[in-house]
Amino acid sequence: MTVSNGPGPHEQPAQEQPGPDDTRAATPSIADLAAGYAEKAGLQRNAHGHVDILKSAGGVQGLAESIVPGLVFLVAFMVTRDLPASLVAALAGAAIFTVVRLVQRRPLTQALAGIAGVAISAWLANTTGKAEDFYVLGFYTNIAYIVAMVVSIAVKWPIAGLLFGFVRNEGFDWRKDAERLRAYSIGTWVVIAVLALRLVVQVPLYFMGDAGLAALATMRLIMGAPLYILGLWIAWLLTRPAPGQKRNRAVQPSNPSSD
Repeated sequence: MTVSNGPGPHEQPAQEQPGPDDTRAATPSIADLAAGYAEKAGLQRNAHGHVDILKSAGGVQGLAESIVPGLVFLVAFMVTRDLPASLVAALAGAAIFTVVRLVQRRPLTQALAGIAGVAISAWLANTTGKAEDFYVLGFYTNIAYIVAMVVSIAVKWPIAGLLFGFVRNEGFDWRKDAERLRAYSIGTWVVIAVLALRLVVQVPLYFMGDAGLAALATMRLIMGAPLYILGLWIAWLLTRPAPGQKRNRAVQPSNPSSD
């Protein structure tokens, strides 16, 4: 019997087949998928494992990036009544934050999204010659979010659950619990209410034209990031699991016959 010390010149070494543990390691878990979704959405956790509302909104700098361009446009237009110059000032305000992020070597996603939004808004206002059209894009954005969230509730994948489930280490397990699913649906309705309230208040001001511009701009600032943060926080509080819920699920033995 010949003992081989290795592959011959024409033989290929046998490739190691991945074991079950390797396959499981290579396959992302549901919790990993939920975490990835929440991170892409910008949701952040604090040191205690709770949702960090301010950080999720981009921190102080992120709030400034969302507020300053609109504020600059309003002040410039009210002072000069020169629409093109006011639009350029708003774009410059948004561009400054991009430069700041470059200097800080921070991700540019939020700043670039902001400057793109300001650029589209400026184009719309400049095209029509109406200052109030600077705020039209926000209306359509709100409508799109409302539709997406209503659909998420209808198909039993409420957005609040996708986001908060990650922070609470629930993954997608909350969908198996009727109470948790209902709670996250309610939380999503809270965010929808915030978006709908923006439209209810701001759209009539928009149709007032130049007479409602100052009020429209002011409401846009107040009902922007600050109101969003408040709505997100209320949704977080309303979707907290009852003290006994986590404990009951944790100690409940598995039933092999139900698998």
